[in-house]
Amino acid sequence: MARSKARVYTCCALLLLLLIAIIVVIIFCTRPTRRTESKCPNGTFSKAAVAADTRKCSEIGRDILQRGGSAVDGAIAALLCTGIMNPQSAGIGGGSIFTVMDSSGNVKIINSRETAPSKVNPDLLNYCPKSFKLISGGIWIGVPGEIRGYEMAHKLYGKLPWADLFQPTIKLAREGFPIPLVQGLSIQSIDKNQTQSLWNIFSDKNGNLLKAGEIIKFEKLADTLEMIANNGADVFFTGKIAEDLVHDVQEAGGVLTLEDLASYKATVTDAWVVPMGEYQMYIPPPPSGGALLSLILNIMKGYQMKSSPQSTDQKVQFYHRYVEAFKFANGLKKHIRDPNFKSEKIANQIKEGSFANYIRSLISSNRTHDPEFYNLTSYLDSMGTTHLSVLAEDGSAVAVTSTINYIFGSRVYSPSTGIILNNELTDFCGRADNISPGEQPPSSMAPAVLKSGSEILVTGASGGSMITTGLASALINHLWFGKSLKEAIATPVVFVDSENSVKFEPNFDKDVIKALEALGHNQKQATRFYNVVNAVEKKGGCVCAVSDYRKRGEAAGY
Repeated sequence: MARSKARVYTCCALLLLLLIAIIVVIIFCTRPTRRTESKCPNGTFSKAAVAADTRKCSEIGRDILQRGGSAVDGAIAALLCTGIMNPQSAGIGGGSIFTVMDSSGNVKIINSRETAPSKVNPDLLNYCPKSFKLISGGIWIGVPGEIRGYEMAHKLYGKLPWADLFQPTIKLAREGFPIPLVQGLSIQSIDKNQTQSLWNIFSDKNGNLLKAGEIIKFEKLADTLEMIANNGADVFFTGKIAEDLVHDVQEAGGVLTLEDLASYKATVTDAWVVPMGEYQMYIPPPPSGGALLSLILNIMKGYQMKSSPQSTDQKVQFYHRYVEAFKFANGLKKHIRDPNFKSEKIANQIKEGSFANYIRSLISSNRTHDPEFYNLTSYLDSMGTTHLSVLAEDGSAVAVTSTINYIFGSRVYSPSTGIILNNELTDFCGRADNISPGEQPPSSMAPAVLKSGSEILVTGASGGSMITTGLASALINHLWFGKSLKEAIATPVVFVDSENSVKFEPNFDKDVIKALEALGHNQKQATRFYNVVNAVEKKGGCVCAVSDYRKRGEAAGY
C-alpha cells in the first residue's frame, strides 16, 4: 500500500516537472520574438521598409512587401505611384536605373534609361542653351524605357503578379487625390502659352492651375496603366499605346518612331564594386554617375577623418578639400558616356583608389584655381528625378533612380495616353560633341547598395547635378562622422555648379562660407536646392528608413 502511494506521488511529481518544463519551453521560444520586436527603437522597423518621395508611395511599396512581394515588386509599385504624386519628376515617359541585391548578396544593374531616337537631329546640340534654363519641346524627347525596366526587373526578381503592382496607382489616378505640396509648387511653373495640353491636365474647369491640396485625377493615364497591367509591357512598345504615343510626340515636333519603341531593350549588367571602408559599395557603371560618386568618396577617405570637424578651422579645411574634389569631378564628367558608344576605360579608372590618390595630390591646402586647372569644360547643370530605396524581409534590396529629367520633362503631354514625356536629350549638352541614334545620355544617377556583413545601406538621390552632392554628403556624415541617417541626410550641403561656382544651402555655417571665399572660392546664390536622398538601412537587426524632408518625403515600414 505504501509502495503504491509512493508510485502515485512519484508520477504526480514527474507530471508536475513535465508541466513546468513545457511552460519554460513555451516562454523561452516565444520571448525572443517579443524581444526582437521591442528592441528596435521608435521610428525604426523590425522587418522591411520603403523610402520614397511621398508618404503615400512609401506606404504602397510597404503594402506590397507585406503581401509577400519582393523588394523589386515594392519598388515598381512605389515608382508607379511616384509618377502621379510627383509627375514633374518621373513617370513612364522616362527611364530608370535599378541596383538590385538579391537575398544571397548578388547585385545586378537593370538599365532602362532613355535612348536617342533613330532620326535624332544630327545638329541638335547646336540648339543647347549656353546656361541653365528649363528646356522644353519635342526635339529633346528620348525613347522612354521605364516600362521595359520594370518588366525586366519583375521577370528576374518579381514574386507577385505583374498586374497587382499597378492596381494601387490606377485606383488613385482614376478616383483622384489631394495634390502634394511639391507637385503643387511645380504646377505653378507651367506656361499656358508654351504647352496648352500640359496646362489643361493641371487646371480646373475654369482654366486655372490647380494648387496643393486640391483634388487631381489622371484618368487617361489610368487607362494606359490598366492596359499595361492587363496586357504586359509590349502594349507600350508595340501596341495601341505605342501608336498613340508616337502620334502625339510627332505632333509636338519630336522624332520618336514606332521602330524606336519596338527595338528598345533594357539591359542587365554586373554592378561596379568599390571598397568603402568596411563596406562594399555597389554602383551602376556608365552612363550613370556612380564612378564620380566613388571618386569623391575615395578622395575624402584619404584624408582619414574619423569624426566630424568641430572647430571653424577644421570645417574650413574639410569643406575646402571637399569643394576641390568636386571641381575635379566636374572636369571629368565628359568621360561618363554610354559604354556601347564610348570606351568606359577612363570611367573605370576614375573609380579606382589610385586615381583618387593622384587627384588628392593636386589639391592645394590653402588656395583654389582657375577652371582650366580642373580641365573643366562648359556643360549644363540639370535638375529633377526621383529615387526610392527598398529593403525586404529576406534581406534583398533595391535602389532605383527614375527620371523624366527637368521639371515636367519636355513639357510635352500626350493627350491620347496621359503620359508626360522626358527631355533627356538635353543631358548631352556640353557633355558630347555629337549624338548617335540609340545612345543613352550621360547621367548623375547613382543608386547604390552598401553591404558590410549583415549590415545593408540602400541609398540614392534625385536632383540632377545635385545627386552626387547629396549622396556624398549623406554617406560621409553617416558612415564616417557617425551622424544618424536622418541627421546625415538633413546636413546642409555645398554644391559646385558647371561654372565652378560654389553654392551653399540655407543654414550652412556662415563663418565657413566667408573663409572659403577668402581661399578664392567663387560663391554664387542658389534659388533652390534639389538634392533629395532617400535611404533604408539595416543595422543591429533593426531597419531605419529616411525620406528626405527637402521633398517632404516620409518612409514606411513594418
